[in-house]
Amino acid sequence: MKVGEIMTKEVICVSKNDDLSYVMSLMEKHNITKLPVVDNGRIMGIVTDNKIADKLGRIRSRGVPPARMHASTVMEKKFDKISPDMDLVEILKTVGEPGPTMLPVLVGENLVGVVTKADVLPLVKSEEDIKEIMSTNVITVKPEERVIHARRLMIDNNIARLPVVEDGKVVGMVSDKEIAFAFANLKKNVSLRHQNNRIRNMIVRDIMKSPAITARDNISIKECAGIMIENEIGCLPIVGGDGKIKGIVTRTDLLKHLLKELEEG
Repeated sequence: MKVGEIMTKEVICVSKNDDLSYVMSLMEKHNITKLPVVDNGRIMGIVTDNKIADKLGRIRSRGVPPARMHASTVMEKKFDKISPDMDLVEILKTVGEPGPTMLPVLVGENLVGVVTKADVLPLVKSEEDIKEIMSTNVITVKPEERVIHARRLMIDNNIARLPVVEDGKVVGMVSDKEIAFAFANLKKNVSLRHQNNRIRNMIVRDIMKSPAITARDNISIKECAGIMIENEIGCLPIVGGDGKIKGIVTRTDLLKHLLKELEEG
């Protein structure tokens, strides 16, 4: 299968001079976390929720509201470029490696589409038990813990989302997107002299996405992919019959399994 068969052709883009408030409004409207930055059809970089959270959380930028920042200040400048005739197996080999998870598809210098992990999920058809691929060593946070602690866990472990767990049960999720929007809202509505203290004391409960979408530990890998597609989520906490978390599955886990199947089959 070729990239051109699965890529998203109707791409939502921004220009390097678009202000960050506009960029984030597009993310919220379309429920996306990454946007290509283009100039006359040529891609300059990729804005990610991760870079936004990082930028807005830095002390030196806390006095600058998102309306005065531009896409160029929060974009990833190093990224892989692919072509429509590239084989899907080749791009799956890079899944899980550092870098933006949106791959721009180019013909010459012009952007003609993008491929994200979500674009590939419909190809996951395995009927194997979800336990075969789920991670059981789950990194979690509690609702009353501070957001800066959650952010540090995400950075140190190179993950984009954390289940929020209370008494063993998942009560919410926190991701780069929630953190980025929380920081942006604070910068807009809180005076500069109070921002540092407010950021340090922001707690997970106040920004987490709740209720969390979870699934039982008896579903198949295919069913897991279907739940992620239907709910437009990047990971799925897996729970036992008692409702307590047993593991977690990410899009990366699903695509690595898909690659294995394609290479073996």
